[in-house]
Amino acid sequence: MIRILIVDDDALVTMSLKTIVEATGQIEVVGTGNSAEEAVKLYEEYKPDILLMDIRMGEATGIDAAKEIFSKNPSAAILLLTTFSDDEYILEAIKIGIKGYLLKQNLEAIVPSIKAVNKGQSVFGDTIMNRLPELLKTADNNLSPYLELSEREQSILVLVSEGLNNKEIATKLFLSEGTVRNYISHLLEKLALRDRTQLAVFYYKNVQN
Repeated sequence: MIRILIVDDDALVTMSLKTIVEATGQIEVVGTGNSAEEAVKLYEEYKPDILLMDIRMGEATGIDAAKEIFSKNPSAAILLLTTFSDDEYILEAIKIGIKGYLLKQNLEAIVPSIKAVNKGQSVFGDTIMNRLPELLKTADNNLSPYLELSEREQSILVLVSEGLNNKEIATKLFLSEGTVRNYISHLLEKLALRDRTQLAVFYYKNVQN
């Protein structure tokens, strides 16, 4: 059973989401809230597997709540749900380690996304990921960390940014999947990043501009 916390400033939306996800019989809603402040408080209280949270909730946003939660729980799995496909929110969400960013009008994707995030995957979707290079064109570059990577690490970073999985990277570079996993772990550690999505963001922001 996947334990989730739902936070949205619209109580009707919160209850509708609860009904949708619990109908699967595989997801339990351990708590609900209606503000960024409640999100932080309830996360500490319930420590859910996943926090499903709106972004725009009054003065404090879901992004603000996520930052505070990450400060105490670096491995928290947070899935943002919003009606706003806002470039600034998308970039900020990915940079701080959000696991997913969904639009409310895409209700059929909510349950599959929760399941994917629970397995450690990121669920920003092709539409958002395809927009990243354009969104990051105006960002300030910092090539120093990239230049400190070995040639092999740079190659793997490029392939990760292109969306290849470990098996595909292993085949392309004539390596074992285990070796690729080790390289990616080292990349994450060297660049102080959380996951593959942030590796792609780093590449597009600092290298491929």
